[in-house]
Amino acid sequence: MDDDAAPPSRERQPLVLIPGLLNDADLWRDQIAALGDVALCQVADISQGETLEVLAESVLAAAPPRFSLAGFSMGGYVAQEIMRRAPDRVARLALLDTSLRADTPERLAARRSLDKTAILPGKFHGFGDRLLGAYLAPSHLKDEVIIGRIRAMTARLGAETFLRQNGIERKDGVAVLRALSCPLLILCGEHDSLTPVADHRAMAALAPHATLVIIPDSGHMTPLENPQAVTQALRSWLEMPVV
Repeated sequence: MDDDAAPPSRERQPLVLIPGLLNDADLWRDQIAALGDVALCQVADISQGETLEVLAESVLAAAPPRFSLAGFSMGGYVAQEIMRRAPDRVARLALLDTSLRADTPERLAARRSLDKTAILPGKFHGFGDRLLGAYLAPSHLKDEVIIGRIRAMTARLGAETFLRQNGIERKDGVAVLRALSCPLLILCGEHDSLTPVADHRAMAALAPHATLVIIPDSGHMTPLENPQAVTQALRSWLEMPVV
């Protein structure tokens, strides 16, 4: 064998990435760039559609026949709906900073109150300073690069998308996780106050093939706040053997 011969190239795996509410492909920008040697990344568009069912079908229609699937925040709910509909098409599942909980009257009321701010006159900001405090770790509250990326996504998607996504009913996902047979990554920022670490520990306990990763120095927006740690967790997950 020629000592100078290049090693065989690694086959890249299809990876579908689902962003969250008022997020677009920029949420995953760092992960897409860093995983290019192992994954063929495709970012789903969940800006259209008014139910989880419609969103899941739109993602499936655009996805390869078999793929790994990662859903962030609201995108995690869409990922769970995909597992209800087409589990045989998903080689691996990753749920980032999300929840299994169905809507309660209290959660619905809280979301409806946010709707009122979206229809006020003037420019739609989506994430004001007070709301950003719930999304970011304390160390990132004055990070203009992270805040700028969040607000740019918000501006691109706009109030109509916010109202549509915010109005989508969230469904209970306990049965989905209990039925899983594929490798599962559960990931959460250590300072996530919207979908806390304790909830993710409970999620991981439901599935026999779950790996739990807590991302340091991060709130809810882990792919932006600590992109290298999220990328490494996704890389390790992509290397897990599948049936």
